[in-house]
Amino acid sequence: MNRFEAGQKIDTQVVAISNDTVFINLGLKSEGFVDKAEFTDENGNVSVKEGDKISVYFLSSKGDELHFTTKLSGDKASSEMLESAYRNGLPVEGHVEKEIKGGFEVIIGSSRAFCPYSQMGYKNREEAANYVGKHLTFVVQEYKNEGRNIIVSNRAVMEAEEKKHFSDLSKKLTVGTVVKGEVISLQNYGAFVNLDGFQALLPISEVSHQRIEDLSTILTVGQEIEAKIIKADWEHERVSLSMKALEKDPWDEVTSKYSEGSKIDGKIARVAEYGIFVNLEPGIDGLVHVSELDVDKNTNLHKVFNVGDKYSVVVKEIDSESHRISLRPATSVEQDKTAETYLKNQDNDDTYNPFAAFFKNKK
Repeated sequence: MNRFEAGQKIDTQVVAISNDTVFINLGLKSEGFVDKAEFTDENGNVSVKEGDKISVYFLSSKGDELHFTTKLSGDKASSEMLESAYRNGLPVEGHVEKEIKGGFEVIIGSSRAFCPYSQMGYKNREEAANYVGKHLTFVVQEYKNEGRNIIVSNRAVMEAEEKKHFSDLSKKLTVGTVVKGEVISLQNYGAFVNLDGFQALLPISEVSHQRIEDLSTILTVGQEIEAKIIKADWEHERVSLSMKALEKDPWDEVTSKYSEGSKIDGKIARVAEYGIFVNLEPGIDGLVHVSELDVDKNTNLHKVFNVGDKYSVVVKEIDSESHRISLRPATSVEQDKTAETYLKNQDNDDTYNPFAAFFKNKK
């Protein structure tokens, strides 16, 4: 019974839960006791279950019973316990009584403490008046003159909670993990996705194998998506996602679909200074270099070619590993041959076809 000091922190495990008590393992013949109310929310939901690992602080002993707490509050917060809370980093629960010069007066048990403005709240800090009247959790940063001078911090508690939350997430959200999350904002460069309270980035280039100009045509705020984690830098709190990593890569079948010399009817997807990109199928664009185009070297290609226009090309070279296809414009002869080949592959019937009539007349 003498092995525990007031305010001493121990990491333990829940062994049983009764109507009003949570029993914890102490490695002794008897268990420790924690008030069940400390784990119960306003709706009566209990946040722990048998087998859960928790951290608690020694409060007192009554006979053979060893009582513990997750934080000090109310009549538990004696002057002795507050000093122990200062030494051991024990969280304390206090009532923000009023706003005073430089911060707030906080009542903890029968003691009065001071919380500076800079130590109230964290990232989403509210107006000072909004904290008055609230019951919040603090840590004692300074304890002097037998408790007459006490300085507390709410920010330190929130920072520690976030650090633990991120630590837990870092073990769960690892590279290669497939996750579900909610889109919370759209930007020109991508979307931010909520993953259990953490904002991960879904770059626009990782949404689909197809090129996307306007992200709002694909995603909406509030939409639930499934994606794969492709980068995780928890030291700098950065996680990147990819939706296209869960899609079949169209480049995997490029060499079986296309061959050098094959003619394809596509559409102009982009116009650049060095050439035009032609979309052959969703997710597959090839480049017609400016040297292949029948234009002067000083021609502004943006004035000659329009995105969305149909454009026939011939495959020059395929580099599936680098996701590159070199193209050249199809000549009028090659286009005629394509049409003639198409007709030869049709069933021999007497159905009128304007292309068939055209080739018969040519003959």
